[in-house]
Amino acid sequence: MAASTEHDSPAEAPQSVVEEEESKTFKDLGVTDVLCEACDQLGWAKPTKIQIEAIPLAIQGRDIIGLAETGSGKTGAFALPILNALLETPQRLFALVLTPTRELAFQISEQFEALGSSIGVQSAVIVGGIDSMSQSLALAKKPHIVIATPGRLIDHLENTKGFNLRALKYLVMDEADRILNMDFETEVDKILKVIPRDRKTFLFSATMTKKVQKLQRAALKNPVKCAVSSKYQTVEKLQQYYLFIPSKFKTKRLGSLNKFKAKARSILLATDVASRGLDIPHVDVVVNFDIPTHSKDYIHRVGRTARAGRSGKSITFVTQYDVELFQRIEHLIGKKLPVFPTQDEEVMMLTERVTEAQRFARMELREHGEKKKRSREDAGDNDDTEGAIGVRNKVAGGKMKKRKGR
Repeated sequence: MAASTEHDSPAEAPQSVVEEEESKTFKDLGVTDVLCEACDQLGWAKPTKIQIEAIPLAIQGRDIIGLAETGSGKTGAFALPILNALLETPQRLFALVLTPTRELAFQISEQFEALGSSIGVQSAVIVGGIDSMSQSLALAKKPHIVIATPGRLIDHLENTKGFNLRALKYLVMDEADRILNMDFETEVDKILKVIPRDRKTFLFSATMTKKVQKLQRAALKNPVKCAVSSKYQTVEKLQQYYLFIPSKFKTKRLGSLNKFKAKARSILLATDVASRGLDIPHVDVVVNFDIPTHSKDYIHRVGRTARAGRSGKSITFVTQYDVELFQRIEHLIGKKLPVFPTQDEEVMMLTERVTEAQRFARMELREHGEKKKRSREDAGDNDDTEGAIGVRNKVAGGKMKKRKGR
């Protein structure tokens, strides 16, 4: 078993250390000038905590275990050292990044290409749900970076002629806990057997599960652990609130679906952002309509905002039946959340306006339906206009047969 060197930030660092960290630049971390310019162009004014911890060690050639909160900038923490090394020793099929989902794979590819645009970095995304032949052609061009989900990568390693990773220099396993929770263990084991042992490995995970620890022992050599926060914590710039709502004023999703089945509703406006993996940079507010059953999911949901040093806000709806779940979340994150300030009278007025709007909408839909019904009755069933005959001909499969006797 490889020894793991701890490199955790202290819970309360001295003020001088905090100020020193806040003043650090990407150049201070050892990132080359051309990549520092790329960071400026992307609007990365200064490195995040996980980047400050991980980048210098990665540039020194150490294997890294990165444990970081959601939205902490961990893609940059592994992309910059890889691109830094690629500039020193240019090579095709230089790095492989394994991810659990196709959405995350495309996001990582975008960041690699944005950071490496001025040096001509090419990447290929190898995921399920996309034509294998086009992916084979992309791999035949031997990109510098391959970003893949484990299952589809194994398909290409086994079936795409001429493709192999025997010269690979870097392996990244991002969201390692999710990769293993999605039962990709067999695929990961196969990949580890066909890539060089003499490589650098970065393992990033939101949680250190037993499966991740097992993977660490199998895949990393004398790794340095970079953890920038406690195990379950939300980012400092996220303002979190709750809003207590009596259950009768909160339509549950099943209730809405039942209204559709009963034909009491005909228009649905819905949105759903995955709680992990998707990096949508300009989400200002996250509303938890329902409290997640698993408290850890709350961390990932509210992590859709306040990403990479930006501020954000989350509001969680709490009914009288949710108090216990809400208290579990407060216990997990180690803080009491304030109530979101509202004017109850204004909210109830809005409820009345919504009810009135629904009543008018039902009336208009009913009137519209009656008008359509009347227009059909006026047209009659025996409409022999040219248009009606044309429609009947098409339904009959061709021209109408001439009547006998004509």
